[in-house]
Amino acid sequence: MSSRLMEYFNRQPRIGTLSTSSRDGKVDSAVFGSPQMIDEKTVVMGLGDNRTLAYLQENPHAVFLIMEPGKDITEWKGIRVYLKATSVETSGQTLDTFKGQIAKVAGDEAAQMIHAAVTFEVDEVRPLIDFGQGWEASI
Repeated sequence: MSSRLMEYFNRQPRIGTLSTSSRDGKVDSAVFGSPQMIDEKTVVMGLGDNRTLAYLQENPHAVFLIMEPGKDITEWKGIRVYLKATSVETSGQTLDTFKGQIAKVAGDEAAQMIHAAVTFEVDEVRPLIDFGQGWEASI
């Protein structure tokens, strides 16, 4: 992994989708703008008390997809970041810190909707569109 990945992942404004699956294979995909890569192998994000959180508690594997449109499909940029949840905190310093960051950006009401701070380990990074090139070529 590289600092280039962190820079791209954390660039604002941006949104992406987090895809999760329950233990019995039901899938969910939700739009998020708040995930932050805090080092080259770790992502932290805040979640409400919702389906995404429930599925992660059953199955820790997820994919965060960031996409930027281009003139045509070959010029679209983005990455797929494969993640594994390593902790879900519904109280404590990590959650409080994350809520404070969200309050600064999106306001107190948005921060109060955060129920949990989830920490993920990055398992794999793939390009948005895989033409047999490394992920670096797609950002």
